[in-house]
Amino acid sequence: MPAPIDTSRTDYPSAGALGLDAVGSLNPEAEQAWIAVIRKMDETYAELVAQQIELENKNSALEEAHAFIAGVMASMTDALIACDLSGRIEQVNVAAERLLGRSGSALLELKLADLLAPETPTGFGDVLAIVAKRQRIVDRDFAFLTPDGPLPVSVNGAIRFDARGRAVGIVLMGRPIGELRKAYSDLAAAHERLKQAQQQLVHSEKMASLGRLVAGVAHELNNPISFVYGNAHALKRYGERLVAYVDALHGPDPIPMDLRAQLKIDRTLGEMAPTIAGMLEGAERVRDIVADLRRFSSDRREASELVDMAAVVRSALDWVAKARSPAVETTISMASGLEVIGHPGQLHQLMMNLIQNAVDAMEASPERRMVIEGERRAESVVIRVRDTGPGIAPPHLSRIFDPFFTTKPVGKGTGLGLSISYRIAQEHEGQLEAGNHPEGGAVITVTVPAAQGGRQA
Repeated sequence: MPAPIDTSRTDYPSAGALGLDAVGSLNPEAEQAWIAVIRKMDETYAELVAQQIELENKNSALEEAHAFIAGVMASMTDALIACDLSGRIEQVNVAAERLLGRSGSALLELKLADLLAPETPTGFGDVLAIVAKRQRIVDRDFAFLTPDGPLPVSVNGAIRFDARGRAVGIVLMGRPIGELRKAYSDLAAAHERLKQAQQQLVHSEKMASLGRLVAGVAHELNNPISFVYGNAHALKRYGERLVAYVDALHGPDPIPMDLRAQLKIDRTLGEMAPTIAGMLEGAERVRDIVADLRRFSSDRREASELVDMAAVVRSALDWVAKARSPAVETTISMASGLEVIGHPGQLHQLMMNLIQNAVDAMEASPERRMVIEGERRAESVVIRVRDTGPGIAPPHLSRIFDPFFTTKPVGKGTGLGLSISYRIAQEHEGQLEAGNHPEGGAVITVTVPAAQGGRQA
Protein backbone atom coordinates (compact mmCIF):
# COMPACT_ATOMS: atom_id res chain seq x y z
CA MET A 1 0.00 0.00 0.00
CA PRO A 2 1.22 3.56 -0.66
CA ALA A 3 2.68 5.36 2.28
CA PRO A 4 0.32 7.90 3.92
CA ILE A 5 0.89 11.55 3.19
CA ASP A 6 2.54 13.43 6.02
CA THR A 7 0.31 16.52 6.50
CA SER A 8 2.64 18.03 9.03
CA ARG A 9 5.36 18.63 6.45
CA THR A 10 5.91 22.16 5.28
CA ASP A 11 8.83 21.53 2.85
CA TYR A 12 6.83 20.29 -0.13
CA PRO A 13 7.81 21.89 -3.44
CA SER A 14 5.76 24.83 -4.41
CA ALA A 15 3.47 24.87 -7.42
CA GLY A 16 5.90 27.08 -9.24
CA ALA A 17 8.70 24.63 -8.65
CA LEU A 18 6.56 21.88 -10.20
CA GLY A 19 5.83 24.06 -13.21
CA LEU A 20 2.23 24.70 -12.17
CA ASP A 21 0.55 28.00 -12.74
CA ALA A 22 -1.97 29.63 -10.49
CA VAL A 23 -4.83 27.39 -11.63
CA GLY A 24 -2.74 24.20 -11.27
CA SER A 25 -1.90 23.63 -14.97
CA LEU A 26 1.61 22.85 -16.34
CA ASN A 27 3.30 25.64 -18.11
CA PRO A 28 4.66 24.88 -21.64
CA GLU A 29 8.27 24.43 -20.58
CA ALA A 30 7.39 21.97 -17.82
CA GLU A 31 5.06 20.09 -20.14
CA GLN A 32 7.88 19.59 -22.70
CA ALA A 33 10.22 18.38 -19.95
CA TRP A 34 7.67 15.82 -18.73
CA ILE A 35 7.08 14.59 -22.29
CA ALA A 36 10.86 14.13 -22.75
CA VAL A 37 11.04 12.17 -19.48
CA ILE A 38 8.15 9.91 -20.52
CA ARG A 39 9.72 9.26 -23.93
CA LYS A 40 13.02 8.41 -22.32
CA MET A 41 11.26 5.99 -20.00
CA ASP A 42 9.51 4.39 -22.98
CA GLU A 43 12.82 3.98 -24.82
CA THR A 44 14.45 2.53 -21.74
CA TYR A 45 11.57 0.12 -21.27
CA ALA A 46 11.71 -0.92 -24.95
CA GLU A 47 15.43 -1.56 -24.64
CA LEU A 48 14.85 -3.64 -21.53
CA VAL A 49 12.18 -5.67 -23.34
CA ALA A 50 14.50 -6.23 -26.36
CA GLN A 51 17.34 -7.25 -24.10
CA GLN A 52 15.02 -9.60 -22.26
CA ILE A 53 13.93 -11.23 -25.53
CA GLU A 54 17.55 -11.50 -26.73
CA LEU A 55 18.57 -13.01 -23.42
CA GLU A 56 15.73 -15.55 -23.60
CA ASN A 57 16.76 -16.48 -27.18
CA LYS A 58 20.37 -16.92 -26.12
CA ASN A 59 19.31 -19.02 -23.16
CA SER A 60 17.18 -21.15 -25.46
CA ALA A 61 20.08 -21.59 -27.91
CA LEU A 62 22.40 -22.37 -25.01
CA GLU A 63 20.00 -24.99 -23.70
CA GLU A 64 19.74 -26.52 -27.18
CA ALA A 65 23.53 -26.56 -27.47
CA HIS A 66 23.85 -28.18 -24.07
CA ALA A 67 21.20 -30.74 -25.00
CA PHE A 68 22.97 -31.45 -28.31
CA ILE A 69 26.36 -31.88 -26.64
CA ALA A 70 24.80 -34.07 -23.96
CA GLY A 71 23.13 -36.19 -26.64
CA VAL A 72 26.39 -36.54 -28.56
CA MET A 73 28.30 -37.53 -25.44
CA ALA A 74 25.58 -39.97 -24.41
CA SER A 75 25.63 -41.64 -27.85
CA MET A 76 29.42 -41.99 -28.01
CA THR A 77 30.68 -45.56 -27.83
CA ASP A 78 34.18 -44.50 -26.77
CA ALA A 79 34.76 -43.43 -23.17
CA LEU A 80 35.44 -39.70 -22.72
CA ILE A 81 37.19 -38.22 -19.69
CA ALA A 82 37.92 -34.48 -19.42
CA CYS A 83 40.11 -33.25 -16.58
CA ASP A 84 42.10 -30.16 -15.67
CA LEU A 85 45.88 -29.94 -15.69
CA SER A 86 46.05 -31.27 -12.14
CA GLY A 87 44.13 -34.38 -13.18
CA ARG A 88 40.84 -33.51 -11.46
CA ILE A 89 38.02 -35.01 -13.49
CA GLU A 90 35.58 -32.39 -14.78
CA GLN A 91 33.39 -34.30 -17.24
CA VAL A 92 32.68 -37.90 -18.30
CA ASN A 93 30.20 -39.49 -20.67
CA VAL A 94 27.90 -42.47 -20.28
CA ALA A 95 30.39 -44.79 -22.02
CA ALA A 96 33.04 -43.88 -19.42
CA GLU A 97 30.60 -44.62 -16.61
CA ARG A 98 29.86 -48.06 -18.09
CA LEU A 99 33.53 -48.75 -18.79
CA LEU A 100 34.73 -47.81 -15.30
CA GLY A 101 31.68 -49.16 -13.46
CA ARG A 102 31.04 -45.93 -11.54
CA SER A 103 28.47 -43.17 -11.68
CA GLY A 104 29.25 -39.80 -13.17
CA SER A 105 28.94 -38.03 -9.81
CA ALA A 106 31.38 -40.49 -8.23
CA LEU A 107 33.89 -39.99 -11.02
CA LEU A 108 33.73 -36.19 -10.71
CA GLU A 109 35.08 -36.52 -7.16
CA LEU A 110 38.23 -38.32 -8.31
CA LYS A 111 41.43 -37.52 -10.15
CA LEU A 112 42.69 -39.28 -13.23
CA ALA A 113 45.53 -40.85 -11.26
CA ASP A 114 42.93 -42.48 -8.96
CA LEU A 115 41.50 -44.38 -11.95
CA LEU A 116 44.80 -45.84 -13.16
CA ALA A 117 45.95 -49.28 -12.07
CA PRO A 118 49.48 -49.59 -10.65
CA GLU A 119 50.56 -51.71 -13.64
CA THR A 120 49.29 -49.20 -16.23
CA PRO A 121 51.76 -48.84 -19.16
CA THR A 122 51.04 -45.10 -19.30
CA GLY A 123 50.78 -43.22 -16.02
CA PHE A 124 49.54 -39.73 -15.18
CA GLY A 125 53.14 -38.50 -15.15
CA ASP A 126 53.49 -39.66 -18.75
CA VAL A 127 50.33 -37.75 -19.63
CA LEU A 128 51.71 -34.56 -18.07
CA ALA A 129 55.00 -35.01 -19.93
CA ILE A 130 53.14 -35.31 -23.24
CA VAL A 131 51.05 -32.25 -22.42
CA ALA A 132 54.15 -30.25 -21.50
CA LYS A 133 55.48 -30.90 -25.01
CA ARG A 134 52.16 -29.74 -26.49
CA GLN A 135 51.78 -33.14 -28.20
CA ARG A 136 48.76 -35.36 -28.76
CA ILE A 137 48.23 -38.68 -27.05
CA VAL A 138 48.04 -41.25 -29.84
CA ASP A 139 47.09 -44.89 -29.28
CA ARG A 140 48.66 -45.13 -25.81
CA ASP A 141 47.89 -48.14 -23.66
CA PHE A 142 46.35 -47.45 -20.24
CA ALA A 143 45.14 -49.79 -17.51
CA PHE A 144 42.03 -48.48 -15.69
CA LEU A 145 40.71 -49.73 -12.37
CA THR A 146 37.24 -51.29 -12.63
CA PRO A 147 35.15 -53.42 -10.27
CA ASP A 148 36.25 -56.44 -12.32
CA GLY A 149 39.94 -55.60 -12.12
CA PRO A 150 42.40 -53.72 -14.34
CA LEU A 151 41.08 -53.10 -17.86
CA PRO A 152 43.51 -52.39 -20.75
CA VAL A 153 42.31 -49.45 -22.82
CA SER A 154 43.73 -47.79 -25.93
CA VAL A 155 43.58 -44.01 -25.40
CA ASN A 156 43.88 -40.98 -27.66
CA GLY A 157 43.87 -37.47 -26.25
CA ALA A 158 44.56 -33.80 -26.75
CA ILE A 159 45.04 -30.62 -24.77
CA ARG A 160 41.97 -28.48 -24.06
CA PHE A 161 42.38 -24.70 -24.45
CA ASP A 162 40.29 -21.82 -23.16
CA ALA A 163 39.05 -18.81 -25.14
CA ARG A 164 42.42 -17.06 -24.72
CA GLY A 165 44.34 -20.06 -26.09
CA ARG A 166 45.71 -21.15 -22.72
CA ALA A 167 46.01 -24.85 -21.89
CA VAL A 168 43.48 -25.59 -19.18
CA GLY A 169 42.92 -29.32 -19.33
CA ILE A 170 43.18 -32.69 -21.04
CA VAL A 171 40.56 -34.64 -22.99
CA LEU A 172 40.98 -38.42 -23.25
CA MET A 173 39.08 -40.85 -25.50
CA GLY A 174 39.46 -44.57 -24.90
CA ARG A 175 38.23 -47.94 -26.09
CA PRO A 176 38.97 -51.36 -24.57
CA ILE A 177 41.81 -53.04 -26.43
CA GLY A 178 39.76 -56.21 -26.69
CA GLU A 179 37.17 -54.41 -28.82
CA LEU A 180 39.91 -52.91 -30.97
CA ARG A 181 41.49 -56.29 -31.49
CA LYS A 182 38.13 -57.72 -32.49
CA ALA A 183 37.56 -54.80 -34.88
CA TYR A 184 41.03 -55.25 -36.37
CA SER A 185 40.43 -58.99 -36.65
CA ASP A 186 37.11 -58.44 -38.42
CA LEU A 187 38.73 -55.87 -40.72
CA ALA A 188 41.61 -58.23 -41.51
CA ALA A 189 39.15 -61.06 -42.25
CA ALA A 190 37.11 -58.81 -44.53
CA HIS A 191 40.28 -57.67 -46.28
CA GLU A 192 41.37 -61.27 -46.75
CA ARG A 193 37.98 -62.18 -48.24
CA LEU A 194 38.24 -59.18 -50.55
CA LYS A 195 41.72 -60.24 -51.65
CA GLN A 196 40.51 -63.78 -52.31
CA ALA A 197 37.59 -62.47 -54.35
CA GLN A 198 39.93 -60.22 -56.29
CA GLN A 199 42.34 -63.10 -56.89
CA GLN A 200 39.47 -65.22 -58.16
CA LEU A 201 38.39 -62.47 -60.54
CA VAL A 202 41.95 -61.94 -61.72
CA HIS A 203 42.27 -65.71 -62.19
CA SER A 204 39.04 -65.69 -64.20
CA GLU A 205 40.42 -62.92 -66.38
CA LYS A 206 43.65 -64.85 -66.84
CA MET A 207 41.73 -67.99 -67.77
CA ALA A 208 39.70 -66.01 -70.30
CA SER A 209 42.91 -64.57 -71.72
CA LEU A 210 44.40 -68.06 -71.74
CA GLY A 211 41.43 -69.34 -73.73
CA ARG A 212 41.89 -66.62 -76.32
CA LEU A 213 45.62 -67.26 -76.31
CA VAL A 214 45.16 -71.00 -76.90
CA ALA A 215 42.88 -70.28 -79.84
CA GLY A 216 45.47 -67.97 -81.37
CA VAL A 217 48.37 -70.33 -80.68
CA ALA A 218 46.45 -73.27 -82.14
CA HIS A 219 45.88 -71.24 -85.30
CA GLU A 220 49.55 -70.25 -85.45
CA LEU A 221 50.83 -73.78 -84.81
CA ASN A 222 48.49 -75.37 -87.32
CA ASN A 223 50.36 -74.15 -90.43
CA PRO A 224 53.94 -75.11 -89.49
CA ILE A 225 52.86 -78.42 -87.96
CA SER A 226 50.83 -79.28 -91.08
CA PHE A 227 53.83 -78.36 -93.21
CA VAL A 228 56.14 -80.56 -91.15
CA TYR A 229 53.58 -83.37 -91.15
CA GLY A 230 53.13 -83.30 -94.93
CA ASN A 231 56.88 -83.11 -95.60
CA ALA A 232 57.46 -85.99 -93.21
CA HIS A 233 55.15 -88.21 -95.28
CA ALA A 234 56.95 -87.17 -98.45
CA LEU A 235 60.31 -87.84 -96.84
CA LYS A 236 59.05 -91.28 -95.79
CA ARG A 237 58.21 -92.09 -99.43
CA TYR A 238 61.60 -90.86 -100.56
CA GLY A 239 63.26 -93.06 -97.96
CA GLU A 240 61.33 -96.12 -99.10
CA ARG A 241 62.45 -95.52 -102.69
CA LEU A 242 66.07 -95.09 -101.69
CA VAL A 243 66.00 -98.20 -99.51
CA ALA A 244 64.54 -100.23 -102.37
CA TYR A 245 67.19 -98.91 -104.76
CA VAL A 246 70.06 -99.62 -102.35
CA ASP A 247 68.73 -103.14 -101.68
CA ALA A 248 68.60 -103.78 -105.42
CA LEU A 249 72.16 -102.55 -105.82
CA HIS A 250 73.47 -104.95 -103.20
CA GLY A 251 71.14 -107.83 -104.05
CA PRO A 252 72.09 -111.07 -105.88
CA ASP A 253 69.81 -110.35 -108.86
CA PRO A 254 70.84 -108.09 -111.72
CA ILE A 255 69.48 -104.55 -111.61
CA PRO A 256 66.92 -103.63 -114.27
CA MET A 257 68.13 -100.89 -116.53
CA ASP A 258 65.07 -98.72 -115.84
CA LEU A 259 64.98 -99.25 -112.03
CA ARG A 260 66.45 -95.83 -111.36
CA ALA A 261 63.71 -94.25 -113.44
CA GLN A 262 60.99 -96.50 -111.98
CA LEU A 263 61.88 -95.48 -108.42
CA LYS A 264 62.28 -91.82 -109.47
CA ILE A 265 65.65 -91.72 -107.74
CA ASP A 266 66.84 -88.56 -109.46
CA ARG A 267 63.61 -86.72 -108.64
CA THR A 268 63.74 -88.00 -105.07
CA LEU A 269 67.31 -86.80 -104.58
CA GLY A 270 66.38 -83.43 -106.01
CA GLU A 271 63.34 -82.97 -103.72
CA MET A 272 64.93 -84.20 -100.48
CA ALA A 273 66.88 -81.00 -99.79
CA PRO A 274 63.89 -78.60 -100.13
CA THR A 275 61.71 -81.05 -98.21
CA ILE A 276 64.14 -81.15 -95.31
CA ALA A 277 64.55 -77.36 -95.49
CA GLY A 278 60.77 -76.95 -95.33
CA MET A 279 60.58 -79.21 -92.29
CA LEU A 280 63.33 -77.20 -90.60
CA GLU A 281 61.49 -73.99 -91.40
CA GLY A 282 58.27 -75.33 -89.89
CA ALA A 283 60.12 -76.60 -86.83
CA GLU A 284 61.79 -73.22 -86.39
CA ARG A 285 58.40 -71.53 -86.61
CA VAL A 286 57.10 -73.81 -83.86
CA ARG A 287 60.22 -73.04 -81.84
CA ASP A 288 59.59 -69.30 -82.24
CA ILE A 289 55.97 -69.67 -81.14
CA VAL A 290 57.05 -71.63 -78.06
CA ALA A 291 59.63 -68.93 -77.31
CA ASP A 292 56.90 -66.30 -77.56
CA LEU A 293 54.78 -68.36 -75.16
CA ARG A 294 57.63 -68.54 -72.68
CA ARG A 295 58.10 -64.78 -72.87
CA PHE A 296 54.37 -64.25 -72.42
CA SER A 297 54.27 -66.43 -69.30
CA SER A 298 57.51 -65.08 -67.86
CA ASP A 299 57.63 -63.99 -64.24
CA ARG A 300 57.48 -60.22 -63.80
CA ARG A 301 60.29 -60.44 -61.28
CA GLU A 302 62.80 -61.37 -63.98
CA ALA A 303 65.26 -58.75 -65.18
CA SER A 304 64.13 -56.30 -67.83
CA GLU A 305 65.49 -56.63 -71.35
CA LEU A 306 65.42 -54.89 -74.69
CA VAL A 307 62.02 -55.42 -76.32
CA ASP A 308 61.01 -54.55 -79.88
CA MET A 309 57.44 -53.29 -79.57
CA ALA A 310 56.83 -53.77 -83.31
CA ALA A 311 57.51 -57.50 -82.95
CA VAL A 312 55.37 -57.64 -79.80
CA VAL A 313 52.44 -55.96 -81.56
CA ARG A 314 52.64 -58.29 -84.57
CA SER A 315 52.85 -61.37 -82.34
CA ALA A 316 49.89 -60.24 -80.23
CA LEU A 317 47.90 -59.49 -83.37
CA ASP A 318 48.65 -62.97 -84.76
CA TRP A 319 47.48 -64.64 -81.57
CA VAL A 320 44.28 -62.64 -81.13
CA ALA A 321 42.91 -61.23 -84.35
CA LYS A 322 43.69 -64.08 -86.75
CA ALA A 323 41.80 -66.57 -84.60
CA ARG A 324 38.61 -64.51 -84.66
CA SER A 325 35.64 -65.22 -86.88
CA PRO A 326 34.43 -63.31 -88.78
CA ALA A 327 37.77 -61.85 -89.75
CA VAL A 328 38.81 -58.33 -88.81
CA GLU A 329 40.40 -56.13 -91.45
CA THR A 330 43.65 -55.00 -89.91
CA THR A 331 46.02 -52.23 -90.94
CA ILE A 332 49.33 -52.13 -89.12
CA SER A 333 51.95 -49.44 -89.48
CA MET A 334 55.09 -49.75 -87.37
CA ALA A 335 58.03 -47.37 -87.62
CA SER A 336 61.56 -48.45 -86.82
CA GLY A 337 63.29 -47.73 -83.55
CA LEU A 338 60.46 -48.95 -81.28
CA GLU A 339 62.71 -50.67 -78.75
CA VAL A 340 61.93 -50.29 -75.04
CA ILE A 341 63.32 -51.74 -71.82
CA GLY A 342 60.83 -53.96 -70.05
CA HIS A 343 59.32 -57.38 -69.51
CA PRO A 344 58.37 -59.07 -72.80
CA GLY A 345 55.60 -61.16 -71.26
CA GLN A 346 53.88 -58.19 -69.63
CA LEU A 347 54.13 -56.02 -72.74
CA HIS A 348 52.78 -58.89 -74.82
CA GLN A 349 49.86 -59.27 -72.41
CA LEU A 350 49.21 -55.51 -72.57
CA MET A 351 49.00 -55.50 -76.37
CA MET A 352 46.89 -58.67 -76.41
CA ASN A 353 44.42 -57.06 -74.03
CA LEU A 354 44.17 -53.90 -76.12
CA ILE A 355 43.76 -55.79 -79.41
CA GLN A 356 41.23 -58.17 -77.85
CA ASN A 357 39.29 -55.23 -76.43
CA ALA A 358 39.20 -53.59 -79.87
CA VAL A 359 38.00 -56.81 -81.52
CA ASP A 360 35.28 -57.27 -78.88
CA ALA A 361 34.14 -53.66 -79.33
CA MET A 362 33.50 -54.30 -83.05
CA GLU A 363 31.51 -57.49 -82.50
CA ALA A 364 28.19 -55.87 -83.50
CA SER A 365 29.61 -53.31 -85.94
CA PRO A 366 28.93 -53.66 -89.67
CA GLU A 367 32.47 -52.50 -90.39
CA ARG A 368 35.16 -54.45 -88.56
CA ARG A 369 38.42 -52.63 -89.14
CA MET A 370 41.33 -52.14 -86.77
CA VAL A 371 44.27 -49.77 -87.25
CA ILE A 372 47.47 -50.19 -85.22
CA GLU A 373 50.16 -47.54 -85.49
CA GLY A 374 53.54 -47.25 -83.79
CA GLU A 375 55.98 -44.37 -83.81
CA ARG A 376 58.97 -42.98 -81.97
CA ARG A 377 58.13 -39.59 -80.47
CA ALA A 378 61.04 -37.82 -78.77
CA GLU A 379 62.12 -40.19 -75.98
CA SER A 380 58.95 -42.30 -76.03
CA VAL A 381 57.46 -45.15 -78.04
CA VAL A 382 53.78 -44.54 -78.84
CA ILE A 383 51.42 -47.34 -79.92
CA ARG A 384 47.81 -46.55 -80.94
CA VAL A 385 45.06 -49.14 -81.37
CA ARG A 386 41.92 -47.85 -83.09
CA ASP A 387 38.71 -49.76 -83.80
CA THR A 388 35.50 -48.98 -85.69
CA GLY A 389 33.18 -49.88 -82.85
CA PRO A 390 30.67 -47.58 -81.15
CA GLY A 391 33.39 -45.75 -79.21
CA ILE A 392 33.49 -44.95 -75.49
CA ALA A 393 30.54 -43.16 -73.91
CA PRO A 394 31.60 -39.85 -72.28
CA PRO A 395 30.51 -40.94 -68.75
CA HIS A 396 32.75 -44.02 -69.10
CA LEU A 397 35.93 -42.24 -70.20
CA SER A 398 37.00 -41.49 -66.62
CA ARG A 399 36.25 -45.04 -65.42
CA ILE A 400 37.41 -47.23 -68.28
CA PHE A 401 40.63 -48.22 -66.50
CA ASP A 402 38.96 -48.82 -63.11
CA PRO A 403 39.21 -52.41 -61.84
CA PHE A 404 36.06 -54.48 -62.50
CA PHE A 405 34.46 -51.76 -64.66
CA THR A 406 33.02 -53.21 -67.85
CA THR A 407 30.25 -52.40 -70.31
CA LYS A 408 30.09 -55.99 -71.54
CA PRO A 409 27.12 -58.20 -70.63
CA VAL A 410 27.33 -60.34 -67.51
CA GLY A 411 29.57 -63.33 -68.17
CA LYS A 412 31.35 -61.67 -71.10
CA GLY A 413 34.04 -59.84 -69.15
CA THR A 414 35.42 -59.19 -65.68
CA GLY A 415 36.52 -55.58 -66.24
CA LEU A 416 40.14 -56.39 -65.46
CA GLY A 417 41.73 -56.43 -68.92
CA LEU A 418 42.21 -52.68 -69.33
CA SER A 419 42.92 -52.27 -65.62
CA ILE A 420 45.77 -54.81 -65.82
CA SER A 421 47.03 -53.12 -68.99
CA TYR A 422 47.00 -49.75 -67.21
CA ARG A 423 49.02 -51.21 -64.34
CA ILE A 424 51.54 -52.78 -66.73
CA ALA A 425 52.01 -49.43 -68.50
CA GLN A 426 52.60 -47.72 -65.15
CA GLU A 427 55.09 -50.41 -64.08
CA HIS A 428 57.04 -49.59 -67.25
CA GLU A 429 56.99 -45.87 -66.35
CA GLY A 430 54.50 -45.24 -69.14
CA GLN A 431 50.85 -44.38 -69.44
CA LEU A 432 47.68 -45.65 -71.06
CA GLU A 433 45.07 -43.24 -72.43
CA ALA A 434 41.62 -43.80 -73.92
CA GLY A 435 39.57 -41.59 -76.20
CA ASN A 436 37.31 -41.48 -79.24
CA HIS A 437 38.43 -40.95 -82.82
CA PRO A 438 36.82 -38.02 -84.71
CA GLU A 439 35.69 -40.45 -87.42
CA GLY A 440 34.20 -42.89 -84.90
CA GLY A 441 35.43 -45.74 -82.77
CA ALA A 442 37.75 -45.81 -79.79
CA VAL A 443 41.49 -45.15 -79.65
CA ILE A 444 43.73 -46.58 -76.92
CA THR A 445 47.21 -45.07 -76.77
CA VAL A 446 50.20 -46.66 -75.03
CA THR A 447 53.21 -44.46 -74.30
CA VAL A 448 56.37 -46.10 -72.92
CA PRO A 449 59.87 -44.61 -72.50
CA ALA A 450 62.09 -45.63 -75.41
CA ALA A 451 65.32 -47.52 -74.83
CA GLN A 452 68.29 -45.17 -74.62
CA GLY A 453 70.41 -45.36 -77.77
CA GLY A 454 67.60 -46.99 -79.77
CA ARG A 455 67.33 -46.43 -83.49
CA GLN A 456 65.48 -43.34 -84.62
CA ALA A 457 62.71 -43.58 -87.16
